[in-house]
Amino acid sequence: MKTKKLIVFSGLLLVFLSLSSFKSEAYLHANLVSVADQDGLLVYATFDGKEDYGYNFITKDREGEEKTLTFQKVDDKVLEVFNLADEKLIGAKFKITFNRVITFTKDEDGMDDQDETNTITKLEKL
Repeated sequence: MKTKKLIVFSGLLLVFLSLSSFKSEAYLHANLVSVADQDGLLVYATFDGKEDYGYNFITKDREGEEKTLTFQKVDDKVLEVFNLADEKLIGAKFKITFNRVITFTKDEDGMDDQDETNTITKLEKL
């Protein structure tokens, strides 16, 4: 009889702990919907300068229209070779290898929000 009570009690305790862990996980990440990582992306673009929010490059999309691509981060090894703060590089063409992290969240009104961070991992002057 004691063994049956112990088994039932253990089972109830396990269920309680399992359910409570789901609630705390949901609470910690209530606004986070998903994250998408894209590594090793490649683009050919012309350097357009550095701003407070990142490094801008001009590229063309599939329809031939010019688009500005902003990189919020640059690996330190890349910055050792190319001083992207130097205006002398504006207009230079580059082959850029980069990673993109897209985070999808819900704002306080329940609306979808997307945050994109592009990081240059390799830069080759053309």
